[in-house]
Amino acid sequence: MRDSSTDHLLGIAGVVVAAVLWGTTGVSATFAPAVSAVAIGAAAMGIGGLLQASIATRTIARNAKALCAQWPWLLVGALAVAIYPLAFYGSMRLAGVTIGTVVSIGSAPLLSALIEMAMDGVRSTAQWLIGAALGIAGMVLLCGAESSAHSANAAAAPSLLGGMALGLLAGLTYAIYSWAARRLMQRRIPARAAMGSVFGLGALMLMPVLMATGAPLLASWSNAAVGIYMAVVPMFVGYLCFGYGLARIQASMATTITLLEPVVAAALAAVVVGERLPPMGWLGVALIVLCLVCISWPIRRATRPPVNTSLALSKKL
Repeated sequence: MRDSSTDHLLGIAGVVVAAVLWGTTGVSATFAPAVSAVAIGAAAMGIGGLLQASIATRTIARNAKALCAQWPWLLVGALAVAIYPLAFYGSMRLAGVTIGTVVSIGSAPLLSALIEMAMDGVRSTAQWLIGAALGIAGMVLLCGAESSAHSANAAAAPSLLGGMALGLLAGLTYAIYSWAARRLMQRRIPARAAMGSVFGLGALMLMPVLMATGAPLLASWSNAAVGIYMAVVPMFVGYLCFGYGLARIQASMATTITLLEPVVAAALAAVVVGERLPPMGWLGVALIVLCLVCISWPIRRATRPPVNTSLALSKKL
């Protein structure tokens, strides 16, 4: 039997793997420029969400009564799942891979913590606050470094602002569905059933969008390959890892760990797409890595009472 510290570390590892996989999505989308951001988002999360639900069918069926009893949180989570990819990929299309990812993921930890404080009465520890501050500072530096490259082009300003606004919407919906999924787990619903139902219902909401906008995905093999990769690897495998981790650590910690995603996205954008990252941006990357070390450092379990519940639930995976 694993002890609580082992489960905690495994939860962190699961979220780290998810963040690395998600960090590849922005660069992947650039290989299908003819496909709209809406179609990319609907295909990635829609197909990925259906795959999530498909492997959890039996678990969902066994917990159908419990899920129906928690239908408000299930619906809220599913709506957030449906909105998130449209806002996220729209943000990257308008503001660039790095800024879109930075704003979307960088805003999520603070929004997630605020949701937990308002809905669950959870108090953030000093360790989390320090780590989040380091991460947010890193986000600001990374975003500022990228936006400076656009400052010479006044015509790009509206696009940049629009992309950042969509990024904030993506961060909010990301925080909401993470919190909603964890809340289902805390109501004695296994993690696989919680994630499968939230993402499956959200995917069904995205199907009309995909049917209306997804024709370019079938126009060439390269477009289709991008859609398949994003649905299967970052969205399906990535969210399996995220659900595994979310059952073992708080939503605010999970969303903070995913600050690693913009680091991966920025590095890939520099290497593959040619987006240049100035020294200030690399300082931001260093702060984000320091943030991950800070919040992942072992703490006394007494300061995290909600984790005890999730540890018991995680054994049902």
